[in-house]
Amino acid sequence: METLPAIDVALARRLVDTQFPQWAGSPLLPHSPGGSDHVIYRLGEDLSVRLPRHTGAINQAKKEAEWLPRLAPHLPLAVPDLVGVGEPDFGYPWPWAVSRWLDGEVATVDGLSGSHEAACVLAEFLTALHRLDAEPAEDLTSRPLATRDTATRSAIAKVGHAFDQAAMTELWDTALAAPGADGPPVWFHGDFHTGNLLTTGGRLSAVIDFGEFGVGDPARDLIIAFTLMSAETRATFRAALAVDDVTWTRGRGWALATGLNAYIHYAAVNPRVAAQTTRQITQALDG
Repeated sequence: METLPAIDVALARRLVDTQFPQWAGSPLLPHSPGGSDHVIYRLGEDLSVRLPRHTGAINQAKKEAEWLPRLAPHLPLAVPDLVGVGEPDFGYPWPWAVSRWLDGEVATVDGLSGSHEAACVLAEFLTALHRLDAEPAEDLTSRPLATRDTATRSAIAKVGHAFDQAAMTELWDTALAAPGADGPPVWFHGDFHTGNLLTTGGRLSAVIDFGEFGVGDPARDLIIAFTLMSAETRATFRAALAVDDVTWTRGRGWALATGLNAYIHYAAVNPRVAAQTTRQITQALDG
């Protein structure tokens, strides 16, 4: 079992003051809610500090620092702007990040599920992202959907009491049988769900947490259609993005697999994740 580092405000303060002395006088306060991957602190009024909680998140800071400045000018929503990558110290073992603070509220189903405008904005964002040249990032190529087969079938068996096991198995078999993407791999966000969108004044303003972003199947980003949207706004999103049947089927498979993974690991201890992943799974089954 992975041994996780103890992270508290005293550690964060020492890391910031030692490696970024220009911000030593800025207040440092815990930000809630933190993510499952990072402990987050607010640094003054304009910055945030993110410390990975586990080994699955330790490459995010350097990956975002390298690639997001190249992608950001071409995207219609704000994305994280890293101003420094910290190094391991004081017993903390991994790289960490200082970013500019992005104002906004986390998007909610209640606020945006019925918004056709939001559906179109998200389609515009993905269209822009998927069109960017991904060839220089071949080292970020992700594994295909089929590599999740064993874990997903195991999860289906474990949660059969909570969801329709036969329907999940049918969807999963259909998604795996669907042909792969037609064309070269593209950039994807990789974790494109409600919790990684910010709103200001009730309108989408930013996309955050690019820890899973890479190059591969654009269907992976269709997860947002099942975490946020209603059947009606999902149709608007699909039309605006011009998604064909095969890609949509793979997208439902990605939504099922990632939803089940999060449900298995977090739903029992986090009611918010339980509600989000339950919606994601059931909406993926609905199509």
